[in-house]
Amino acid sequence: MAKTSKRYRAAAEKVDFEKAYPVAEAVALAKELASAKFDETVELCFNLNVDPRHADQQIRGAMVLPNGTGKTQKVAVVAEGDKAREAEEAGADFVGSDEMIQKIQGGWMDFDVLIATPNMMGKLGRLGRILGPKGLMPNPKTGTVTMDVANAVNEVKKGKVTYRVDKDGNINVLIGKVSFEDGKLVENFNAIFNTILKARPTKVKGTYMKNLVLSTTMGPGIKVEIVK
Repeated sequence: MAKTSKRYRAAAEKVDFEKAYPVAEAVALAKELASAKFDETVELCFNLNVDPRHADQQIRGAMVLPNGTGKTQKVAVVAEGDKAREAEEAGADFVGSDEMIQKIQGGWMDFDVLIATPNMMGKLGRLGRILGPKGLMPNPKTGTVTMDVANAVNEVKKGKVTYRVDKDGNINVLIGKVSFEDGKLVENFNAIFNTILKARPTKVKGTYMKNLVLSTTMGPGIKVEIVK
């Protein structure tokens, strides 16, 4: 079992792990317990009663949080001609076509989000083994395969988050930084909570959300009340 730091143990002692906290209380507690020297990320983990082996239960998507993420995202766009110019004007950090694909194939990965126009996906598809495991392969479901590259870039810069259920039924998504005001974190929480709630597959019977935990980068998990 991995050793935990004194700082983590001291924080964990202030959490009642048997209790499900109201969201505002959970946010306030998470901020109080954040003790790192950097601005810690605040993250939510949903545990859902879904079976991702079935296509209709593979919950995946993207949304722009009301108050952003507090994280600066580097955006790369694979496009040509007018679409490449649109991406540059929208503030994309890197724009290219064949030469960028070659760079990625050679190991270059200095970006957080990759956007592509549909006509470039045939070439990008060959990089599935490189991009797939890192969650960077553009996908229409997350708005990263599109002809409207300017809007896609703008959304990422404003605080777009992507979410995807893993094989164990978990979804991890960031909702901001410890430096955010409590109310802004609660707003972001409510936005992603309602989005995941609405994504409930029709075939799921009984309890849909089994567990919901809020945590910071270096802090303990805090169980959150599930209020529908």
